[in-house]
Amino acid sequence: MSVPTDDTTVGAARTAWNALHKAWFSWGVRWRSSYWFVTFVVWIGVLTDLIVYSIIVPVIPFQLEKLGYTSVSSLTGWLMFTYSIGMAASTLFVSMMAESYQTRQMPLLVGNAVLIGSQVMFMEAPTFWVMCLARALQGIGSTMVWVVGLALICDVTPEAQLGRQLGLALSGLTIGTLLGPPLGGVLYARLGWHSPFVLGIILAGLDMIGRFLIIEDRRGSLPAVSVAEQETPEMSEVGRTPSRQSLASAPVFAPPPGFLRVLGTLFKSSRALSAGFVSVSYGTLAGIQDTILSVHLNGVWGLTSEKIGVVMLAAVIPTIFAPPITGWLSDRTGTAWIMFFGLIMMIPWCGAMIVEKSLGLFIASYALQSLFLSTIVSPLVSELAAVSRSIDGVGYAHVHGVFNFAFGVGSAVGPIIGGQLYDHVSKGFMACYVFLMGVFGVGAVLTFVYAGEEPLAFQLWHKGGISLTNKKDSERSPETASVNATQVA
Repeated sequence: MSVPTDDTTVGAARTAWNALHKAWFSWGVRWRSSYWFVTFVVWIGVLTDLIVYSIIVPVIPFQLEKLGYTSVSSLTGWLMFTYSIGMAASTLFVSMMAESYQTRQMPLLVGNAVLIGSQVMFMEAPTFWVMCLARALQGIGSTMVWVVGLALICDVTPEAQLGRQLGLALSGLTIGTLLGPPLGGVLYARLGWHSPFVLGIILAGLDMIGRFLIIEDRRGSLPAVSVAEQETPEMSEVGRTPSRQSLASAPVFAPPPGFLRVLGTLFKSSRALSAGFVSVSYGTLAGIQDTILSVHLNGVWGLTSEKIGVVMLAAVIPTIFAPPITGWLSDRTGTAWIMFFGLIMMIPWCGAMIVEKSLGLFIASYALQSLFLSTIVSPLVSELAAVSRSIDGVGYAHVHGVFNFAFGVGSAVGPIIGGQLYDHVSKGFMACYVFLMGVFGVGAVLTFVYAGEEPLAFQLWHKGGISLTNKKDSERSPETASVNATQVA
């Protein structure tokens, strides 16, 4: 009987390892590379990000008071500011790197690790400046899912279904906002300061598993190849589903244009600028409300952190289904009228929130304001994807980076504006919401004039009415094309 040599043993071990490696990467290749699974993973990422962000919003003022700090609304505003600075500062770098390299999965995994680390740091922070540093790191981690995650959905999803898929993914925004504050209030009241962070770390760990399982099939965004080139022996046996080897050997993208060129091109597009302004407005409102709502509810009606969480829960429930519904509608009717309708309808409810006569009226007004605000999210992201398709050399990560950067700028200045007005103006809460009503009024005008494949103002002026049919870029009239997108020379 022959005795196996060392070379034979090593060869057998290598063969077994290669077989195991191949089995792992080929397992579930069809569903792991499908746009439905990618949408689900990004939805989990957005949900986790918003829960982690909002779970501590109702408890931060109480923890700061417990640590002996005063002027807690201003300090809360600075915590929101540092989160937004981390998000805005990292967005441009992340978006350019995401368009420079083929993989989207690795930035998503790195972002998740940063998110977990930031929660551990915040949970154990002994001083305010450490809290600020942890919040900035959390903003950096959040950037990955908002830029890279949304870009990945655009990569793998057919254009005709893109609004629906983005809407489904963005429903995690409203659900996370819905669950975070009440969970934070209850956990803080019952189990103490550490408990909201422990929950956030567990959710982020589950999110990482989903991100790890993704197999990227971005062939739709690669240069076209012939049918003979596509049907290679590396294709798996299940129809045209790619094997892991074929995905790994896909050609690397051509180098994208430089950042300044991309930014300059976007600044020449009135359509991109209007979407950017609405993104800034959205971030400003989020920053102001996160800073002053808890303090206002406690000061006017004496609510505890637990009850504040319940109020936020009641107000956000109506918004759960808005993003997927408006995303589906934007695929069929276009983005402009949905965004304009949401912006116009939320303004009066911002005004109604100023009235302090009834807590019930406040909750109802807050709920309706949140509902109409949530209707603009999916059309806004779809609008940015359309901007990317209409401008040569601008990728999905670029435009979603602009959205994230604009939102970050708004949510950076929002807490400062809200905290300073609330603390230093006699009717600070009223001043904050009058300011927001003006900002969203400007956003509604810009949307009416510039948003969509054929802006509403263009339709009324040239056609005498508004069409609810989604007109693709290839179907636009020459006049509309000159209004909206500027191509890269």
